[in-house]
Amino acid sequence: MSLGQQLYPHLPFLRRYARALTGSQMHGDAYVRATLEAIVAAPEEFPADVDVRIALYRTFGAIWSSTHLEDDVEVAADEDTQQALARARLARMTPLPRQALLLTSMEGFSSQETGEIMGIEASEVDGLVNEAMREIDRQTRADVLIIEDEPVIAADIEALVTELGHTVVDIAATRTEAVDAVSRKTPGLVLADIQLADGSSGIDAVKDILARNDVPVIFITAFPERLL
Repeated sequence: MSLGQQLYPHLPFLRRYARALTGSQMHGDAYVRATLEAIVAAPEEFPADVDVRIALYRTFGAIWSSTHLEDDVEVAADEDTQQALARARLARMTPLPRQALLLTSMEGFSSQETGEIMGIEASEVDGLVNEAMREIDRQTRADVLIIEDEPVIAADIEALVTELGHTVVDIAATRTEAVDAVSRKTPGLVLADIQLADGSSGIDAVKDILARNDVPVIFITAFPERLL
């Protein structure tokens, strides 16, 4: 079997990896093309002492690491908001942790195999993956507004939110307090009860908030029929 035939089944996956690594379809495909051109130009230099897939990714990595620039994240026409957000978060990582995370979590290489691709020890790969996960955790933390009139329930929600690594920016017991809280600081997430202390409605409070800010909302209620 020729080298080209051996490489062919792995190329769609290499393109996927390249696009995720660079944050760009155009740049990712350009690096894959450069990799194949380098292999064709000097096939005798293609690593023959390891699995062909590892060798392919190693060759790609050598070209990318020697020439890459931090590219802007572009949104593909068929890409939804969540995919674009994931790409943006990956792009904000430094290159080596991003590379280690993608090779292990998306491409399914072991730490040992990833180390062979990146030219580092498996223990270093594990450290880079942990660093990448910490960065993802940092990026996904949110400032949370709690709209809840029962102090005990509000305290329980606050404890849960804080335990998950988020920050509670305010606790509002009424519609007016909720709107005032958002005017002081725009939250990244709103957790809202429906029935509030002064007889006002959490639904109305959320409507007021959404009229001014685009923010995700989760309703927490014992009366779902009112929400429906």
